[in-house]
Amino acid sequence: MSVISLRDTSPAAEKRRVTILGSTGSVGCQTIDLIARAPEKYEVVALTANKNIKLLVEQARQLNPERVVVADESQYQVLKDALADTNIMVMAGANAVVEAAEADADWVMSAIVGAAGLPGTLAAARRGATLAFANKETLVCAGPLMMKLVAECGATLLPVDSEHNAIWQVFDFERRDAISRLIITASGGPFRTCTRDEMAKMTPEQAIKHPVWSMGAKISIDSATLMNKALEVIEAHFLFQMPSEKIDVLVHPQSVIHSMVDYADGSLLAQMGTPDMRIPIGYCLAWPDRMATPAAKLDLAKLGQLTFESPDPVKFPALRFAREAMQKGGTAPAALNAANEVAVAAFLDHRIGFLDIERVNEHVLHTLPVSTLTDLTMLAELDAAARRMATEQVQKLAK
Repeated sequence: MSVISLRDTSPAAEKRRVTILGSTGSVGCQTIDLIARAPEKYEVVALTANKNIKLLVEQARQLNPERVVVADESQYQVLKDALADTNIMVMAGANAVVEAAEADADWVMSAIVGAAGLPGTLAAARRGATLAFANKETLVCAGPLMMKLVAECGATLLPVDSEHNAIWQVFDFERRDAISRLIITASGGPFRTCTRDEMAKMTPEQAIKHPVWSMGAKISIDSATLMNKALEVIEAHFLFQMPSEKIDVLVHPQSVIHSMVDYADGSLLAQMGTPDMRIPIGYCLAWPDRMATPAAKLDLAKLGQLTFESPDPVKFPALRFAREAMQKGGTAPAALNAANEVAVAAFLDHRIGFLDIERVNEHVLHTLPVSTLTDLTMLAELDAAARRMATEQVQKLAK
């Protein structure tokens, strides 16, 4: 049984009611760009942001949602005053973000970066929503709980990450026994051709300059360490119900093939397109149909060639960490994710070096005891413990 539906045959509403969790981030902004190009098809129910009040206000005035939410409660009055001349409901705080996810929307975009996106994503799933999710941490941290909840509540998951979206488009759910493996492609990030010595000296400003994709700072750093691929392997394991040994990673610097499915008969099916997140976002937003997007068309003749290489396990140990976390099971993937969030934040704040990120991750993964994941309370406690351990390790490395 798949929790990713093949096609919805129910009659489409005149306008699809949409909620965007994390509307001021990269994915959220690109979702709004697509909605603004087809206002006759979409009605916005709620927008949420962490603390970017200026952009949230601009989005609210553009789309006139029923409610807007800022997670940072200290910004409530600023937001309230800025929208005082409208009929938009203004709310603040983490609970208000969850309430927005629970609001009556046909389609929810979960685009809050990191573990902070977990409560809202679970809330949308709990009410059986069609849930487009760019928050890979939800499945990484709470994969068994999330998939159980989705199945029990009749929610539909639509993967927004370009890699999982690509697999979804060519995955034969009715004949999964014929699938030999999934191949997740990676650009290789900005340091693909660098030595370890060179990587050790890299600054946050250099690390966020992705050679192909335009992404937020945290995701850009994860791309530079290949931790994004590590998290995507774990995500694919839960999402497509495939064992770790049947999920491979292949470096493809052009980022034209977004992922592939290898079949038993020797067929290798790939989804291709220009590296523009509006393609997978649009596929989810219009699902089960397709919509026109402003993304450039792929010109293979002009491109000339596509190249591939295996990821270097010595330069980029993050993929090994993912395999180890999956083998340990239970709370190990969540601990790895929590450690990585702390380490990346410390690197962006110039407190540790680039290679120290992997040192923090490895320390927490190998040191923190693993437990069976039973509920969200336990997950919250584990997440807090992993962050404390990672913070202590950051402090040691920063001396």
